[in-house]
Amino acid sequence: MLLISCSEEQLDEAGTGSIKGRVVDVRTYTGIENARVSSSPTTSTVYTDKDGYFKIDKVPGGKYAFQAQKDGFIARFVPATIEKDIEIEVIFELEVSTATNKPPEIPVLTAPVDNAVGQALSLNLTWTAKDPEGDPLTYTVTVKNGTTDEVKTYADLKTTTLAIKDLSYSTKYYWQVSVNDGINKPINSATSSFRTLAFPNPRYMYVKKIKNNNVIFTADDAGNELQLSSAEVNSYRPRKNLSINRIAYISSDGSLNQIFSMNPDGTDVRKITNFVPIAGFNMDNVSYSWSTNGSQLIYPNFDKLYRINADGSGLLQLFKTPNGKFISECEWSRDGSQIILKVNDVSGYSVEIYAIDMSGNVLYTVLSGVTGGASGIDISIDNKSVVYTRDVSGFENADYRRLDSRIFIYTVATNTSAELASNKENGFNDLDVKFSPNEAKVIFVNTSNDGLSAKNIQTVSLSSDSSGTSTRTTLFQNASMPDWK
Repeated sequence: MLLISCSEEQLDEAGTGSIKGRVVDVRTYTGIENARVSSSPTTSTVYTDKDGYFKIDKVPGGKYAFQAQKDGFIARFVPATIEKDIEIEVIFELEVSTATNKPPEIPVLTAPVDNAVGQALSLNLTWTAKDPEGDPLTYTVTVKNGTTDEVKTYADLKTTTLAIKDLSYSTKYYWQVSVNDGINKPINSATSSFRTLAFPNPRYMYVKKIKNNNVIFTADDAGNELQLSSAEVNSYRPRKNLSINRIAYISSDGSLNQIFSMNPDGTDVRKITNFVPIAGFNMDNVSYSWSTNGSQLIYPNFDKLYRINADGSGLLQLFKTPNGKFISECEWSRDGSQIILKVNDVSGYSVEIYAIDMSGNVLYTVLSGVTGGASGIDISIDNKSVVYTRDVSGFENADYRRLDSRIFIYTVATNTSAELASNKENGFNDLDVKFSPNEAKVIFVNTSNDGLSAKNIQTVSLSSDSSGTSTRTTLFQNASMPDWK
């Protein structure tokens, strides 16, 4: 019979050595205080100091498995061989035990306070957060622009303060903090919001194409701009009324187009039209007009002209074209005594521009009997002049393409129109013209006649220089439908 016995390896009792080392948190490599260090076979048991260090002297020579353990961490074994008169060094990297670890508390957002207003365009976001075990925490901050829906994420933050900059004027922002202890699932704070400073002196409004939608912007004389409407909705043809400090605009509402109004910062959106929407042959070329005091608006619905109160009440038909032509544009005089209309057939041609009084009587005719397209009408404050654009090429096609659209000034007293000498390039169109607030200039859209190129908003003086022409100035690129107040 063969007998086999098992026993621990004999220790060399002829000599002793020593072992020293450190117990650290594997996440941060900082020392763990009061961790228990022992061995198998058993020798001495010691505890680490405040920095995680330990030392065991007079350990008999031999092979050992040393263990470090601490509540809240997973115990770790390290093999070591002790030799006579030799000191060895080991490091225990302990991982946090997730079985009993508690998650961090919900972060509390402290500044700016919720719904704060008038905040600077550069500011600090601050919050507080605690962890029951004192685990090291990291943070992720999410900031959303309430107008554009743009979301910025700031990850792996180690402090409870985040400096952000380049915010937009007159914009509501939403922000949230997520805290992570590296063990449990991240914990999210409540969502807080704040609004930045009001946009200073925005004189201009226009639209830009974003995501195939028209989006409304406002801008100041220095070219600083602010997006007012969401890129997810088609909103266009902004018109500001200074008396009530509100902006009207057209926006898609299901399959229809309706007129809405909002504050200059894009808040407090109100629907004005409803049962009779604004409509015409081509909505890119359809407009409406405020009364000077902001109490009413006029707008077209195919061959009819309506007046409506700014709160959506009091809908009234003012006029119907006698020949069934569609009303595409209307402009209400500042004194409220007359309205300039641009009418056309279903294809946008056979254009007529004329003035009516508030009873629907025709006062005078600005344009008729011409071929080609025309657009953009405005009347001077003294009712003596009307500005408009017309394609002098007379070209007509199914795409409503214009080849040579120019700016004209009609003088009521003489019943004559004269082209504004404005140095327009060949192959380009001037469209959507309006008088400037002081009527020393006109503002308009200039674009190539190919129908594909970018649109730019320009101005030109009504007074010519020594050469008999006026110099153009480009205010905004890739923009259209200007309004200058």
